Amino acid sequence: MRGAVLQALYSLLWRIATPFLLWRIWRRARREPVYGVFPAERFGFYGNSKAAPARAGFRAAPVWVHAVSLGETRAAQPLIRALLNRGLPVLLTHMTATGRTEGARLFEQDIAQGRLRQAWLPYDMPGAVSRFYRYFAPRCGLLIETEVWPNLVAGARRYGVPLGLVSARLSAASARKTLRVASLARRTYSRLDAVLAQTQADADRLRTVGARDPLVVGNLKFDLQLPHDLVQAGTTWRQRLGRPVIAWASTREGEEEAILAAMREMPRTQAGIAPLAVLIPRHPQRFDDVAAMVEAAGLSMRRRSGMAGMPFASVEPQVAVLLGDSLGEMPFYYAASDVAIVAGSFAPLGGQNLIEACACGVPVIVGPHTFNFAQASEDAIEAGAALRADSAQAAWRLALELIDDDARRDAMREATARFSATHTGATQRVIRAMNGWLA
Repeated sequence: MRGAVLQALYSLLWRIATPFLLWRIWRRARREPVYGVFPAERFGFYGNSKAAPARAGFRAAPVWVHAVSLGETRAAQPLIRALLNRGLPVLLTHMTATGRTEGARLFEQDIAQGRLRQAWLPYDMPGAVSRFYRYFAPRCGLLIETEVWPNLVAGARRYGVPLGLVSARLSAASARKTLRVASLARRTYSRLDAVLAQTQADADRLRTVGARDPLVVGNLKFDLQLPHDLVQAGTTWRQRLGRPVIAWASTREGEEEAILAAMREMPRTQAGIAPLAVLIPRHPQRFDDVAAMVEAAGLSMRRRSGMAGMPFASVEPQVAVLLGDSLGEMPFYYAASDVAIVAGSFAPLGGQNLIEACACGVPVIVGPHTFNFAQASEDAIEAGAALRADSAQAAWRLALELIDDDARRDAMREATARFSATHTGATQRVIRAMNGWLA
């Protein structure tokens, strides 16, 4: 009973917040134009919301996959590809501009052929959610990793849509926050028809917040097929560049100051080698801000966006930083690197995905805060594929040491291959678990 009351109050707060949500869409669209595309969809208005599924652009009821942002969209790629290969139409929803942009890039041909459609997931208001389910009438819904919303889950039950949380993860910190509203959390998680967790620890925590019988299937990110052309181009560029490359991947706000300070303090290895640092901010809206930070630090820089049509080997020897202000080129940057420092982990942000770096065969360094990828990080460290540093300065120093130590770096490359190979298969386990829904 208390959970129902809390859900009613939660829904009321969403309605009260509507003017703020409209302002937020307008404000973010000024920085990220894609964010302002089809804003009515965020309130559940998809053209004629009373239309049949065929009018929604599908010949049959689609499999709905929700990938909230960039990381989840990339993680969902092997699963979506497996669904499309079975001839199933796919509805792919997002909440962020980066997720929608990446989905459009990854599935450009499928979108053109009408096999996949993108849309915004509506805000979690009862009316908006109802319009979403009525318009698309999905055969089932697969939420990637973390996106569990009370009204969304309740709507799935009301409209008879089987709903699963796939490649699910829940950190200890997130579990504690969720249990602050334990009755609403347990009411919501218990209504999921399936919960397929990344690790046993995730499954145990999901059970504490109300999930029924979670299964461990692994992490979809290990099944990601990297674009061969980007990986090959990165490898070739590194060979032609003539000096080592260290990637700072997916940096977040509050990290770059320490990173740039470390690079100014230690510009060379003990052997006197000056590597090129590829600095890749996580969020595109921060590209210009980070560029200004590099200039203020007095480090010479080239921007990837200013090199259209130019070979990467044209980066001059005196350039200290290549700013990776582009989307969709992370496999290139990783393949081009001798060492990859995966950021988002030098502030209490949970870290970013180190799996893609390992798949590219590059030795990895992570910071102290990796709770979003806790099991993968620990497994990679145990396998010898990754190292942990307690600060950005320590990570840069460790990367410079690896540049000087060819044998240690080669051993880590071999370890990344073993680590990646032993963790694949999550996609097929998910398909098997969902087979009754997909038939």
